[in-house]
Amino acid sequence: MSILDNNPTLKSEIGKIAEVAGYLWQNGWAERNGGNITVNITQWVDETMQALPPISESRPIGLTLPTLKGTYFYCKGTGKRMRDLARQPMDNGSIIRILDDCAHYVIIADKPVAPTSELPSHLSVHARMIEMGSPYNATVHTHPIELVAMSHHRPFLEKDVLTKILWSMIPETKAFCPLGLGIAPYFAPGSNELAEATLRQLEDYDVVLWEKHGVFAKGLDVMDAFDQIDVLSKSAKIYLCARSMGFTPEGMNDEQLREMTELFHLPK
Repeated sequence: MSILDNNPTLKSEIGKIAEVAGYLWQNGWAERNGGNITVNITQWVDETMQALPPISESRPIGLTLPTLKGTYFYCKGTGKRMRDLARQPMDNGSIIRILDDCAHYVIIADKPVAPTSELPSHLSVHARMIEMGSPYNATVHTHPIELVAMSHHRPFLEKDVLTKILWSMIPETKAFCPLGLGIAPYFAPGSNELAEATLRQLEDYDVVLWEKHGVFAKGLDVMDAFDQIDVLSKSAKIYLCARSMGFTPEGMNDEQLREMTELFHLPK
């Protein structure tokens, strides 16, 4: 029996995570154990969950994050595959509680599945969102093929070059990813340098392209984070499809982009 059986609201949220994990795999964005999902589930934790004893020893986060005191997260497990998480989310991820010292956590459900090795960087983003009073609860990291390919072309990595290209491919991209795409230079996966670079970009963007690696997105929930990656990926496919046909796509012009900004009341 899962702890989720007595908490239908949380069960629904975990169901969204499983659904998104399936999309990531089906799109070819989550090879082997690639990618991570971490969701702040504190608002759905009831008294029964608060009373649960840990099923693991306390483990260090690697950082001290005071704003996370007493919070709860669902985390994909380290070494676990998205395609398996899609079918069995509580066998391939776990619910953790951040301890009062804000530097350690324990697993409380359902199984002692160790969270992703990138937990420090994910939790750093969640801590920053809480500090800012942000309503965002989810972070998703994945490897969209076309976006990663575009990150290998140095001119695309200049500030907002890719944002303008991707916005101009189809109107919905600017409508549903209105802040565009931040760029983090290459750092080793899971490193503090990558986490810090991502945090800097998330001050201005909801989605960050990690050079030669993948993307990291934050959202109101896991589906919102996925949707932003999805629309950016669609634009990248349109751009590369046009280039493969032998021409550089014209894209929407500045006036058409301004029209989208006004039509959807987007940030300028």
